Amino acid sequence: MTHHLPKAVVLSSGGIDSTTAMAIAINRGFAVYSLSFSYGQRHHMELAAAEKVAAHAGAEKHLIIETGLNVIGGSALTDDIAVPDAADHTENEIPVTYVPARNTIFLSYGLAWGETLGASDIFIGVNSVDYSGYPDCRPEYIAAFETMANLATKAGVQGQTRITIHTPLIHMTKADIIKTGISLGVDYGITLSCYNPSPSGLACGRCESCVIRRQGFHDVGADDPTRYVEA
Repeated sequence: MTHHLPKAVVLSSGGIDSTTAMAIAINRGFAVYSLSFSYGQRHHMELAAAEKVAAHAGAEKHLIIETGLNVIGGSALTDDIAVPDAADHTENEIPVTYVPARNTIFLSYGLAWGETLGASDIFIGVNSVDYSGYPDCRPEYIAAFETMANLATKAGVQGQTRITIHTPLIHMTKADIIKTGISLGVDYGITLSCYNPSPSGLACGRCESCVIRRQGFHDVGADDPTRYVEA
């Protein structure tokens, strides 16, 4: 029964990476608590996907927190800035889809919820291989946050537990991630990765997230269940 299992908070966007990270957490023996954010993203339909993912995975609870990062702006995902096509991305340049301090904010909420739940483990699906060059997806960032987490929490300071930030996908290619998820029974048909979906929820097929996702399925030799606009 799940109440005997250790608890883990899993940050979930409803996309491929976070969904696979959740499946890995369950496979490792954790009872998962899914955490998503309504942060003013233009692709807010990801929240419906995250709900489906949590239900499909049998999460103990799925919590959505309002953060309103669109008030700050500064990103094509939260501001009136066009989402670029993948072909427009310049190598070694952080794209305009980067949301300032997003993972720091999200992990902080995960840390707070984890303390309340008595969970010392947080899973996040960051990746440093097939990604857009976001600074808050790098291993050194995660290591620094984990150090901070153990200095900034009651549980960490009192030595009750050690906070661990799990990044099981961080060195995987997108193909490796998809292959892992398929082996764990992930239904990628309920996930959404697109940065700029249509009003009906169809993926644009042109943004970097769509292109990386599509290539991943191609490399695995698996059918891509994504519904794209051009189809």
